[in-house]
Amino acid sequence: MGGILEYLREFHFASVMLRLLLAMIIGGCIGLERGRKRRPAGFRTYMLVCLGAALTVLLSQYEFTMVQGPWRELAQQIGIKTDVSRFGAQVINGIGFLGAGTILVTGHQQVTGLTTAAGLWASACTGLAVGAGFYEGVLVAFPLIFLSIRVFPIVDVMIQEFSRDINLYIEFSSINQVGEIINHLKAQDVQIYEVDIERGREKQSRNPSAFFSVRMNQKQTHSQLLSNLAGLDGICVIEEI
Repeated sequence: MGGILEYLREFHFASVMLRLLLAMIIGGCIGLERGRKRRPAGFRTYMLVCLGAALTVLLSQYEFTMVQGPWRELAQQIGIKTDVSRFGAQVINGIGFLGAGTILVTGHQQVTGLTTAAGLWASACTGLAVGAGFYEGVLVAFPLIFLSIRVFPIVDVMIQEFSRDINLYIEFSSINQVGEIINHLKAQDVQIYEVDIERGREKQSRNPSAFFSVRMNQKQTHSQLLSNLAGLDGICVIEEI
């Protein structure tokens, strides 16, 4: 097994083919879950990011090999020095800009795209490891990354559902109903941290709305709290953010 890994770490056509193919498969698998949820960066984006990162490391290894071999005399004459880590650092910087483009703030002041951006960054790092021939690290990192994206959201939802702190977005027919909502929350032993009221914009035919940051002192699920508030007269939209 050790001999095979050492052979695949060498820089030749077979190892290059394997590394690029492995990067494409791993990147696609990581992005598959994002694509199923119709996120901005999905199957093909992750595949291209991972493949490009692997190709970048292979390029740095190729230049290092050529400078130390066929190009050695010319490199010594003109003073060329190759830093094989420089390309990988530039990939990580570039992925930062790409990931930032997937992070959005919705009209309800909700931040989305953080998981997509983190997944892109992790995919690029995996591609760098594949390109460098660090197969042991890839075999450990890929299952953990895939587990984080595919399985852990279930755990995250459970944690959030039973959290005492909750942010609510509520639309109502009249601005005068804010007081009724606040009284209803207090009656359920809910502590209100912050209320941000928007009176609505007539051009967009939008109802008045408010953002509530609250803490439930009594043990209950978020669904129960939302259900109780939805029963009030004049509530048009209510959702957790």
